[in-house]
Amino acid sequence: MKNHTMKVLQYDMILQDVANHALTNRGKETIKQLSPTTNKQMIERLLNEVTEAVGVLNISGSVPIHSLDEIITYLEQANKGLFLRPDQLTSIISFLDHCTKLKRFMKDKSYVAPTISLYTESIGELSDLESEIQRCLRHGKVDDYASQELARVRKQINILVGRLKDKANQMTKSRKYNPYLQEHHIFEKNGHLVLAIKREFRNKVNGTVIESSASGATLFIEPNELSELQEEIQMLRYTEEYEVEQVLYTLTGMILEKESEIKVAVDVMHQYDVIFAKGKYSRQINGCAPELNEEYMIDLREARHPMLGMEAVPLTLCFGETDRALIITGPNTGGKTVTLKTIGLLTMMAQTGLHIPAEKGTNLQIFHHIFVDIGDGQSIEQNLSTFSSRLVNIIEILQETNEQSLVLLDELGSGTDPGEGMGLAIALMEQLFEKGATMFATTHYSEMKDFANEREGFMIGSMEFDLETLRPTYRLLLGEGGKSQAFDIALKLGLHPKIIEKAHQITYKQDKKFEIERPEVLKQSRFERQIERNKYARNATKSVINKVEDKVTLFSQGDNVRLPATGEMGIVYKGPDEMGNYVVQVKGEKRKVNHKRLSLYVAASQLYPEDYDFDIVFKSKEYRKKKHMMDRKFVEGLVIEEE
Repeated sequence: MKNHTMKVLQYDMILQDVANHALTNRGKETIKQLSPTTNKQMIERLLNEVTEAVGVLNISGSVPIHSLDEIITYLEQANKGLFLRPDQLTSIISFLDHCTKLKRFMKDKSYVAPTISLYTESIGELSDLESEIQRCLRHGKVDDYASQELARVRKQINILVGRLKDKANQMTKSRKYNPYLQEHHIFEKNGHLVLAIKREFRNKVNGTVIESSASGATLFIEPNELSELQEEIQMLRYTEEYEVEQVLYTLTGMILEKESEIKVAVDVMHQYDVIFAKGKYSRQINGCAPELNEEYMIDLREARHPMLGMEAVPLTLCFGETDRALIITGPNTGGKTVTLKTIGLLTMMAQTGLHIPAEKGTNLQIFHHIFVDIGDGQSIEQNLSTFSSRLVNIIEILQETNEQSLVLLDELGSGTDPGEGMGLAIALMEQLFEKGATMFATTHYSEMKDFANEREGFMIGSMEFDLETLRPTYRLLLGEGGKSQAFDIALKLGLHPKIIEKAHQITYKQDKKFEIERPEVLKQSRFERQIERNKYARNATKSVINKVEDKVTLFSQGDNVRLPATGEMGIVYKGPDEMGNYVVQVKGEKRKVNHKRLSLYVAASQLYPEDYDFDIVFKSKEYRKKKHMMDRKFVEGLVIEEE
């Protein structure tokens, strides 16, 4: 994937968000360096790891992951011939302890994470090393009994220190020194036991001045009687220091003997840190693992842009079985650009092995390249671009695009003369289509809508706009071209119809009547428009009009309907029968529902193109394959059972 694509789609920001969930610096850096892959088996394995991690996190949110950075540093230090200090060995103990806890933790979660729970089996047996280091350390220091010689030396030191203190205390009470003392107790200065002698009696005490008071009136003197014992203690301390270093060298050597096992444990710990960071991110976005295909199908179900969170209007899109290009129209700020970014970003996330914010059943094509030409100043990120720079980008896309490419084009041909821009846009799209690309493009050009309707392999779609509230709904409608809504909005806001009619004639070279509708007239006109839409609906079955309390109910195949009694949504399959009952598909199940218990949500004419094959919605994939084969030629023994 090109860096330009990653930047425009804000892929790096997604990785940063995932990295924030990692517990180690190494894990954070690994996540930030992730990139999409095209290996289907690898992607599926990565997605399964995240799914299992989510299952583990749902049971226990605390996973025993240890910081890894200093462990590698300690191994490098040991390999240079330097012993590890007690505080560093304490960190090694903590790491080994976490390895043991992680093995036990994942073993207990094998029922929910059968794959990733096996990774801990790579960690070798390190409990003996952990026990030996613990035996030799106590309270962050080398223990007295780490070696026999160290125990002997420290015992001698303690005995001599005791003798030294006893002798110094006796001197403070003796008649020999009592007249010369400033204070009648011993002091410790710079590691020496000393007496506080008045300055004027310096010559009365044989010894070494270690320090003096701030005023100079008191001298802290180590008498010669104490010096001999002090020197003996100092020699023993040198021996003690040597013995401590020997213990530390021994422990460091034991660690180097297990270096390969420790490095494997570090790698396993690092792998878990990355996997569980992905799992935590999945829970943050309420994500799921998408299915993957190499058949150019894009089936998004209730998908959301991950940076918009739950506030985003879900995007549902089933595309690619018969078409390879979708032209999206609609008013500005209606969600066209966000739709493009959502498709591109979720595809990249899936190919990186990340869960995506969508419903289960979402199925995405694996693309080798994703190219974008988006120059918007909308809510996600401002990225202004001139016509020239965008054209250079388009030329690069043309040179590199093939049948394994996903191309996202926003307002293609904008920024120049509308007539020339429109012609250039159509020519570029035709060339990209001929090169086999899967393409999503947004436009305001009405000519491109006509082109998409007439060209095989192209589908038209639009972003819904609510004229009642004068707000976009951000819902993508397939099979129906949208308008800029400028004239309808102007009429709604009170601009005189005559002005709007003149503007329409200038724009479209056609006369059209605009009238301000009264509420009672509005109700009738909407009904008439609904009748007109259904009159020409594709594959429409026999319609029924039942007038009940001055209300008219009318449904056709493909209409998106609501069941008010249960709040469920469904799609009309066929009907009505003589009783006014329709067969409605609800959550994959076909039910017979009376027209009185149905209300129209979105007409089929707003969702699907005129020649749309509804078998895609209502029939199984196996049924469609058999039917396709029988349409092409006779196949002996092939039987289709009506579903």
